Amino acid sequence: MADITTRQAVLDDAITAITGQRHTDYGTAEDNFTTIAELWATLFGFPVTATQVAQAMVLMKIARTMTTPDHRDSWVDIA
Repeated sequence: MADITTRQAVLDDAITAITGQRHTDYGTAEDNFTTIAELWATLFGFPVTATQVAQAMVLMKIARTMTTPDHRDSWVDIA
């Protein structure tokens, strides 16, 4: 289990990711997930919400941690 310092660092990196360059490159997470939801709805032929996109993306990252549990980027993205 990660220690407090590691947890804090992961959360700090997550904050930086959503407020820093990623935000500059892709806009807000909410806007980006809404755009993805619209595209997935077109692809799949049924409504998809931004919340469902976020949930699916977290599940994707969880699946990746099952193979490489120490891959820090997955934990940052989940956070």
